[in-house]
Amino acid sequence: MKLSRRAQAVLAIAAGVLCFVAGTIIWRTERALRGSQRQVDAGQFLGVSVRPLALSANPGFEPISAPATFRSAAFFNGRLYLAGPAGLFAYSSQGALEHVDRVGLDLPPAPLGAMAVGTLANSHAPELLIATAGEGVLAYDGHRFRQILPADKPTRTVTALLPLNSGRLLLGTGGSGLLVYDGKTLQAFHSTTRGIYVTALAGDEAGLWIGTLDRGLLHWSGGRMETLGEAQGLPDARVECVAAGTDAIYAGTPAGIAEVRNGSVTRVIARGSYIRSLLTDDGALYAGQLEGSVLRIDLRTNASEAAQRRRIVAPQETAPEATGAPVEQLLRAGDARYAVRGGALLRLEPGGEWHDVLVSGGGFLSDRNISSLLAASDGRLWVGYFDRGLDILPAGGGRPNHIEDDRVFCVNRAVEDPRQSAIAVATANGLVLFDRDGRQKQVLTRSTGLIADHVTDVALAPTGLVAATPAGITFLEAGGPHSMYAFQGLINNHVYALAARENSLLVGTLGGISLLGGGSVRRNVNTGNSALRANWITAFASSGEGWLAGTYGAGVYRIAADGSVTATDASAQGTVVNPGAMISDGRLVLAGTLGGGLLVADAVGMRWKTITAGLPSLNVTALAIDRGTVYVGTDNGLVKIAEDRL
Repeated sequence: MKLSRRAQAVLAIAAGVLCFVAGTIIWRTERALRGSQRQVDAGQFLGVSVRPLALSANPGFEPISAPATFRSAAFFNGRLYLAGPAGLFAYSSQGALEHVDRVGLDLPPAPLGAMAVGTLANSHAPELLIATAGEGVLAYDGHRFRQILPADKPTRTVTALLPLNSGRLLLGTGGSGLLVYDGKTLQAFHSTTRGIYVTALAGDEAGLWIGTLDRGLLHWSGGRMETLGEAQGLPDARVECVAAGTDAIYAGTPAGIAEVRNGSVTRVIARGSYIRSLLTDDGALYAGQLEGSVLRIDLRTNASEAAQRRRIVAPQETAPEATGAPVEQLLRAGDARYAVRGGALLRLEPGGEWHDVLVSGGGFLSDRNISSLLAASDGRLWVGYFDRGLDILPAGGGRPNHIEDDRVFCVNRAVEDPRQSAIAVATANGLVLFDRDGRQKQVLTRSTGLIADHVTDVALAPTGLVAATPAGITFLEAGGPHSMYAFQGLINNHVYALAARENSLLVGTLGGISLLGGGSVRRNVNTGNSALRANWITAFASSGEGWLAGTYGAGVYRIAADGSVTATDASAQGTVVNPGAMISDGRLVLAGTLGGGLLVADAVGMRWKTITAGLPSLNVTALAIDRGTVYVGTDNGLVKIAEDRL
């Protein structure tokens, strides 16, 4: 049957409409799928910027020399590079120091860690890749640095690096999991590696081994992730290092070395040894230990012997010994084997002895991790360390007097008592009283009247000293010690900060602030009855007739003489003021933060600003002001600056 022209036209129009509708449906479907894929990608991809390294101008901070310990070593472009908290040290093939790029001045304010050499997808030549603790990855071509900087701060702490032959770079992070950078984008490696703390990486595209802080050893192969933990024979769930052998994988832990073959733990070597680094080499396994020695394990005979130790001291024996420093890395270059330990690089000699090839030269200070500062009235600077006692720096220059023993070890605070010509030092093991020359006079502990041995702060009150502890406070007066805790009205027993003026005592605790007067609690304030947005009080500084209070998580608040609380420009959610890290001299108020740099305000107008440039770390832990000079202590060194520059 032959259709009329009209019918043919109608059918043609209908077919066209159907095609249009079908095409529209397909187009919309594809657009929806593309949109869905973009949403998936947007959820997977992490923000990242890659740019030439550009630092803000240093306002005038000058470093005070501290030991330059090394964390890693790498051979690149005919030079040896050693990296650590102080910076990047470049040595010639003959061992001469050619150049130093200092953290906080030439490099971002973050300690340097692991290094690797690789050619990334967005580079045309090999680069020295350097992990940092807070500033992502630095890529160095021998002349210039560029920075691979994740957008999220937690992702910027890089703990392990593994460049792949494909041009991609695997980044292990301290809590944000395993990431992969392909030259353009940054994303999570796999859903199973999100949120883990990566300690070590080994392998390649075909098989990847991932050491973790508390989840054992992970193995990625064929699109699957397998876990080896203590239940599968690992001696400890904490993996410090991983090394690949010819037909086995070795994982170093605090309890020995696991040998892994065909995905299973076949044996544990050097059981009970704390292993920090590993190197497989011609049928032998070298294991660097936490306490500084190296084990050599003959994998063919299963025999082991301790390599001979060598005492390492800086020239003229002016720096602390590095004998007990952990062996952070073992590496091979040509026929030579090297170990990175403390401030030195050691080489294994044919006779089996380790000899130092390079020594950093030590520093003026005894350590880099500053926990307290006191500018005494006689011009001496007392520098307390997190776990190395304290240094007393003479007013006229010269070498510091270092004090370290079972009591003076972890220093929290130092306060001068001019009435007794004494310095009171609060430590984790008691309150230690010194004369001004640093001679120990008395040690106060729980057995002599303190409410607890751990003293977190100490303040000078009109009637004597007041010691803060995790169990309350102890008044040290002429009539003898007496204590106060929650039963007598303190808002919380765990006391972190004290401030005294005339008959008032401000007590900062884990649960808020107690204002004392006449020996009793006059007022308690916390987030429930005041403008405070965080109960954990970490530091105080004098401000006019009242005080300023630093908090863990909500910045700085003003405390009036009657205990009422008002916010300041620095009352920012998420801002952590470090314990004891606040000071005021009537001109400036300074507050040290955890990861946010130095907060500075004029004492009158209270206009706050943040300073990060020139600091060796953004974790500012201690402050002091003396005769127009500001001292800023961090967990990575000490710097000073003229007060007028701030």
